Formats: sequence, structure tokens, C-alpha cells
Amino acid sequence: MRKALEGIRVLEMTTAVAGPVCGHILGDMGAEMIKVEEPRSRAHVPGGVPPSIEGAPDRPYNRQTNYVELNRSKRSLSLNVASDEGREIYLKLAEKCDVMIENFAPRVVGNLGIDYESIKQRNPSIIYVSMPAFGKTGPYRDRGSYGPGIDAMSGISHLTGYPDREPGKPANFFCDQNAGLHAAFIIMTALRHRRRTGEGQYIEMSMLEGELQSVAPALMDVTLNGRNRVRTGNKHEWFAPHGVYKCDGEEAWIALAITSENAWNQLCKIMDRNDLKENVKFSSMEDRVKNSEVLDEILSKWTADKDKHSLQKLLQSNGISAGVALRPNELFEDPQMLHRSSFAWSDHPEMGPFPHTRTAWKSTRGNTGVSRHGPLFGGANDFVFRDLLGLTDDDIQSLIDAKITSYSPVTD
Repeated sequence: MRKALEGIRVLEMTTAVAGPVCGHILGDMGAEMIKVEEPRSRAHVPGGVPPSIEGAPDRPYNRQTNYVELNRSKRSLSLNVASDEGREIYLKLAEKCDVMIENFAPRVVGNLGIDYESIKQRNPSIIYVSMPAFGKTGPYRDRGSYGPGIDAMSGISHLTGYPDREPGKPANFFCDQNAGLHAAFIIMTALRHRRRTGEGQYIEMSMLEGELQSVAPALMDVTLNGRNRVRTGNKHEWFAPHGVYKCDGEEAWIALAITSENAWNQLCKIMDRNDLKENVKFSSMEDRVKNSEVLDEILSKWTADKDKHSLQKLLQSNGISAGVALRPNELFEDPQMLHRSSFAWSDHPEMGPFPHTRTAWKSTRGNTGVSRHGPLFGGANDFVFRDLLGLTDDDIQSLIDAKITSYSPVTD
């Protein structure tokens, strides 16, 4: 079945997480993704890469699992864009593409001569997407940042953690996933606009601004109430009990939220604690919120000797919102994940079967799953140089000799 973005060619020159996330979403939906890598990239391989499968070459740089996950559904073009000849090849390739994505500080693409104005001269219908940390204008325009810095500046770190402790780093960086999803969405709307009008456009996706939606309630609290929210741990401003409670076993926890009187009555019944309903400290939601610490102690004692999965089933069957706190390894065994095929497996030629986190939607038109395995270094070289640009073997050898391209990472 034909995917929605088949026939769309995307030129991606991104690093870290946000840009690659945008690219693999487009690739998962059928776009032809060409990811540009500097010939010296991937030269330093982190320890702990999985072994190659029998019969496959031992190339650890192709088995970096985080890279493989972030860049699935793409092919790799090795190209030194900082050289004059490499830049010209890049510009010629951009003429044959529908979309270009980059996530560098503003000065970088300008210095390289591959900014929007330079690309537009060669391809007026290009949809050019920049994903800077803070935007292309303003006092922070030339700053770079990774996820922790953007999470901190968005207010998320201030809101993460416990009231008696310092601000916390989220377990993963919301800004990267948010920015990637935002950028993929706006690219698809720009493609629709171009189909109607023939017009390309420049799109600037500030990662910091992409994250502000995540703190909107706190921003409204300041605007409407003049109040700065503080860290609350697992507590909720309106509901109690509301938290994560230890169960029987190592790292076994369950989260639950009581949001109505009916749920509270059901919980008291399950716990065989009718006395809690009659206690004036817990007679209303407001009272329970005021006395949430006492409730947390009671619940923690009750859950301590119970199997987390059995308890989840019991609570859910009685209309109480509850869920076990799954560890990463348990996600692969969870019956809901298995039923939904929440992980899409690709057959990586050097690692074998590899699990990817499938895009969250399902579509009757086939826009799900992963289009191809993670990229082998330089795997798109022949396609780009020979098929798209018409270079000869001698032309390609000259590029290799000048270290403008390579088929394995350049280390000297």
C-alpha cells in the first residue's frame, strides 16, 4: 500500500535528537530520506554496541543503537559540505529535493552557504525547515543548546521534582520529541500548501517555543492568578490520593489517581477500610488533598505486599485509574504493547532484528511502521552520486581522494 509521503524527497542535515526525530517520522510515512553526514562523523564509536550478526562485516559505527533508532527510515550520504566541491554537490542535490531540514545555530548554515536564500536560488519550490534551539532572531539567536538547557529555560525543570529539592531533569528531554513532531507536522502542511499553490517556503521551528505548550497551565496560573507553581512531586493540586506506591518485589510500583467520590468509595471497599470513608480528614476531595501525606502512608502500607499486575487489574476492574510503573525491559513483554505491535522491528543487515518505537498512530492507509532499517554509513552515496547527479566512477574517486566523501568514517 502506498504511504502518504511516497514520492517526496527530503534532504536532512541534522544532529542530536530533534532533527533526526522529525526526519524519521517523515521517513516512516514514506518520504525518501537522505541524511547527510560529514565523512569524519561516527568515527568515535561508544562502547557497548551489539555484536554483528554472523556473516556481516564488523563495522561498529553502523551498530550504534541510539543512532539506528533515531535515523531509521533513512539512507546516509557521506559529504563534506564545508568544502567548495562538497557544497556544490549539496546544492545540486537540493535542486532535486522537496524538503530540507537543518538544526544548526543560525551562523552555521550561513557560513556553509546552504542557508535558505542560497538553496532557494537553486530550488524556488523548496520547503526549508530550520530547528534552532531558540530561534533565528533575538538575543539568544546564536546560542546552541541540548535538551537539558531547553527543558530548563522552558520552565519544565523548575516544575519537575519535589518541593524540598532542587529542580529536576526529566527522564527524557521533552523538547526534542516535541520539536520533531511539530516540525514533521508543519512540513506536511507546507507540502499541502505547495500542492495547491506551487510555492515553497521557509519554516523556523524554535525548540524552546515548541516546548512552551507543555507548561501552558503554569503560564496561565501566572497570568490569571499571579502565582508561580512549585514542584509537587507526585501530588496533584485537586486530587488525592494521587501518587506512585511501592508494591511487592524489586522496583515494583503502581500509580493511581482518585478523581471522584465514586472512585474513593471503591478504593475504600477494595482496601476493606470503611473507616477511611467515615474519617472527617477524608470526607471530601478537598479534605483528602489537605491530608494527602497521611493517605499516602496508608496506601503505601496497603500496596507493599501486593503484586503490581494483579493490583492493577483489580483497581481497573473497579473503575479506578491505575497503572504499573513499567521498566524499559517490561515494555517488550506487556500484553497491550504486544497486541498493538507498539514496536516496529526492522531487519538490520549488520545487527539482525532491531526494535523501533513505532509512531503512535495507526492508519488504514498504511502510514505506520518503519520504512527501512537505520542507515549504513555512506549507504546512499552511489544512489546520490550516480543515479541523481550522474557522476562517473572517476568523479567519485576524486571525491574520496579529497576526503569530500567516504564509504567508512574518516579517522585521520
